[in-house]
Parts: sequence; structure tokens; C-alpha cells
Amino acid sequence: MPASRSEVAGPKGTRTRVLRILMRSGILVPARPDRNVRQLTSLGRWGATVAGGYRAAAARSPRRIAVIDERREVTFRDLHRRAVRLANGLEQLGAGPGTRVAVLCRNHAWFVETVLACAELGADVMLLNTGLSVRATAEVLRTHSPAVVAAADEFAEHVAAARIAAPLVVAWPDAAGGSGGGRSAGPGGNRSSGPARPARSDRSAGPAAHRIAAAGTVEDVIATASSRKRRPPEVPGRLIVLTSGTTGAPKGAYRSNPPGLAAAAALLSRIPLRSCESVLVATPMFHMWGLAALQIGMPLRNTLILQRRFEPKAALQAIADHRCAVVFGVPVVLQRILELPPGLRDAYDTSSLRVVATSGAPIPSPVVTAFMDVFGEVLYNFYGSTEVSWAAVADPADLRIAPTTAGRPPLDSRLKVLDELGAIVPRGVTGRIFVWNDMLFAGYTSGDTKEYRAGYMATNDRGHLDSSGRLFVHGRDADMIVCAGERLFPREVEDLLAALPEVREAAVVGVPDGDLGQRFAAYVVVRPGAELTAAQVRGLVARHLPGSAVPRDVVFVDALPRNATGKVVVRDLPPSLAGA
Repeated sequence: MPASRSEVAGPKGTRTRVLRILMRSGILVPARPDRNVRQLTSLGRWGATVAGGYRAAAARSPRRIAVIDERREVTFRDLHRRAVRLANGLEQLGAGPGTRVAVLCRNHAWFVETVLACAELGADVMLLNTGLSVRATAEVLRTHSPAVVAAADEFAEHVAAARIAAPLVVAWPDAAGGSGGGRSAGPGGNRSSGPARPARSDRSAGPAAHRIAAAGTVEDVIATASSRKRRPPEVPGRLIVLTSGTTGAPKGAYRSNPPGLAAAAALLSRIPLRSCESVLVATPMFHMWGLAALQIGMPLRNTLILQRRFEPKAALQAIADHRCAVVFGVPVVLQRILELPPGLRDAYDTSSLRVVATSGAPIPSPVVTAFMDVFGEVLYNFYGSTEVSWAAVADPADLRIAPTTAGRPPLDSRLKVLDELGAIVPRGVTGRIFVWNDMLFAGYTSGDTKEYRAGYMATNDRGHLDSSGRLFVHGRDADMIVCAGERLFPREVEDLLAALPEVREAAVVGVPDGDLGQRFAAYVVVRPGAELTAAQVRGLVARHLPGSAVPRDVVFVDALPRNATGKVVVRDLPPSLAGA
């Protein structure tokens, strides 16, 4: 393809190249012949589903720890056995092929076991955002009519508000009792010496809450379920991931099951993950990037270190304790770690880190450089979405040259930048980003889908390609404003503000303007003890960008409203001076 056109493709996924990547990562390496046979047999029968991946991992490395959370650790063998029993138990509660099971909990082993059990059943598993309001969660549950809901105790009110008939299975009781299923578990996986936590016929979620039919905890269901072996479902269950909903209502999106190990090879072609390493998942697994850590962890047989909430010191402690080689996170994770006093930060041994892979939001360019200055050339920035899966990955070399780049397409992926009429724009010209790969989503649960052009799916983002084929994302279509006829994106202004030593974080959004059509409003969080005025903010922007990009409204706030994946929730920002 001509180098002057804004289209670029990743390397072609030939059989030889895919095998080389899988061998280099340790997915395909010799082992005991019986384990190799069981591993390949599991993949052959169950495919590259979550169930197939973890069955294969259990066959290959049965005693290796698969998951460590705040209460327990589980081997691959016990994870598989428990998932089978949980699948049998969920089936008795009404779940099965073609039904939906809603999961509303944070990162922990019960989350993983429930997702695996749904894959064993052939049920669609709907991953709910823990950051949604009670009302929004209830609306999603009513719209999707799950057969069973698996939720943590803390979200009982959310489930109750939906007033649906589906039984509730508690997947993280407030009390630690009944939290067995760890390394020393027997065939049923329950290591508790006492009786299982008794099932409850109903739960109350506040004075006005609807009564919920509850089937007890995940442990209750596993303890009383059959260990009957399961056959692969005729039609594999699907994963339903909610879009972020930062500017509108979240939508359920069907994620396709990977067509095979070539999908893993695509990610591994740009991010050098290896088998049998410890991975800290510092992003919610209901989000596409956290889910990617779970999915790629299957063939790699990684140990996933799960924490229900991100806290920078706890994350560094986990890296040191478990010798984590990889962290999956979001950009705000990097910011919060860098904000720790250097002496405190350096007290943790992070020398095991090889890869810190982030996604979900743009990384301020000062954060990119500062993070690599502290932790070395370990940073990888993944650009994708719930709908297109992956589009590009920036490696440390890319980020050193161009800290704001989204990188290049991975194996067997292609992208184009098009104008409003669908024509490919020249390199350096901003346009609409379209992506092609084997993992494009299968549509929204509403029946709607995304825009396609010649097989390429719209990302709803705008950006450009540079002369080297690196992608730069300027922002979403919804972020762009037209000020006095000029199209502007907030990213450049946000990067300028992030570089100020007085600024902890900043967000820039478009607001209506009676004369200009639209203009920028800046929301700024000042570091403790620092001083900054609106005039200084405007002056900085005026020195570097056109006058139309200077925010007339500068609002100082204590914190930016963020969702569970670290994205700024625009609708929760206070009114600007213009909108007040």
C-alpha cells in the first residue's frame, strides 16, 4: 500500500510466524507427552473459549497457581473442578445454553470461576460495571433478563432495585466465612472445615428494597452441586461487555470467542508476554482490558494476582511479594503510582517488572516519560475498544519517540484513516479511524451494530498516521468541537496542562457557546500546596495553541469524576461558567 496513504497493516499471520510467536512466549513448548495430549485435546474439543483455555491449562499445569486474591489462591486443576461443579449448580438454578448470567463483582477468584462456569454451560455471561449507579444497574438487568445473577454482597441493593425474578448467588460475601476453595481444597474445592454457609431464602438491600430470591454463596452452590463431567455446549456461550457509558447509557456488546491461538499471537506480537509468570490485574475484569488479561492468561498459564480495588501502595506490595513480571492497568494507575513519594515508591522491589500494559484512556505524555524514567522501558499502550478489540499497540521505543502515539497494528490487523466520504486521507491528515481484525465484536445486545466501510469497523475516534505508520488518536467524535468553524480536540490542551508541575490532573471538554458554536472548558485539579490561577492556565495554552483552543472557562475541582476503569465521566463534571 502507498506510504503516503493513511492505511497500515500489521505483519501477516502466516502459520510459521504464529507458531514462532507461540513458541517464543512459551504457549507451545514440549512437556510431558500425556500433558501435551490432554492440553491439545481440551483445546480441540472446547475450542479457544474460556472453558477450553482453562481446561487446557489444568491439563498442562494442574498444580500451578491460577489465581490469587485477598482471601485465597486456586490452582488450575481446582479452578477447573470448581467451575464444573458451579456450572452444574447454576444449571439447577435455571442457567443453561442460550441464557444469560449477570456478574456484578470486583476482581477475585469467584469472578473467574463464575465466568468459567458459564462457558462450561454455554450460557452468555454479562459483565456488569461495578461503577454504575443503582438505577443504571437495575435498568441493565431488567433489559437483559438474566437467568441468574452472581453479585457481591456490596451490590445487593443494585440487584434488588431491578425487581427481577432471577436467583442471586453471592460472589463475595461481606464476611470471610465460606470463602474456601483454595490450594489445599479437595475435589469439591471447599477447604473450610466447618459447614457451608447456609443458603438464604431472601436478602434485604435497604429499607425499601425488593426481596431477592437468593441461592446462597458461590461456595454454597459448589458444595451442594454434582461433580458430573460436562460436554462442550453445541453453541459456545458469549461474553457480553458493557461499553463505558461515560457520555451516555452503557450498551451491551457481544464479544466473539477467539477463533484460535492466532488471536493470542496477535497480542503477543506487540506485547512480549511469557508463560508461567505472575500478572497483577490492576484494572477491572468486567472491562475489555481486564478481560484480556484473563483470556491471554489461559494459554500462557499465568498466575493472576487480583485485588478488588486499586491502591498504589498495595499494588507495589503485590508486585514485590509475587515477583510480578506484568501489570495490566489503566493510565490513572500509572499516575497514582508516580504520585507516591519517591522514597516510599522505591522501598518496594519492582525489579521483576518487564511489561506494564495500559489501555482504556489516553496517557498524558508527561506521565509516559516519567513512568519509564522511574521503572525502565516497560510501558506498552494498547489502543482498542469493546467493539473493535485491538487496533494498535505502542511499545517503549514508540513511546520514547512519540509519547502520545497509540502505536502500530498487531499481527493480522489493519487500520485506515478516512474522510467523511470514506476516502483514505494522506498521512498526517486527521480523519476517522477504521479497523479490521479477526476479533471485531458481534453486535450490541439491542441488535444494533457499528458503522462499517469495506469490512473495516468505525472506532468513533479521530486521528492520523505519521510518516512512520504510527497512529495518533486525537479524541472521540463526541469530543471534537467546532469553534468558529475550526475543528478542535481536547487532547492537546490536556497534555499541556498535565505538564504543569502544579497540576495533578486535568480534563478538557466542549461546552456550548452562543457566538462561536462551542468552546473548551478546563477542569483542573491542583496538587496539594500548589497555587494556580485561571489566567495562568489560559496563558499557557495561548502560548502553544491557537486562540480558539484557549479555554475561556477554567474550573478548579478537588478531583475528577472517574468510572471504575479510570475514564473521566463527563456528565458528572460540575457545570462550567458558561453552563452554570
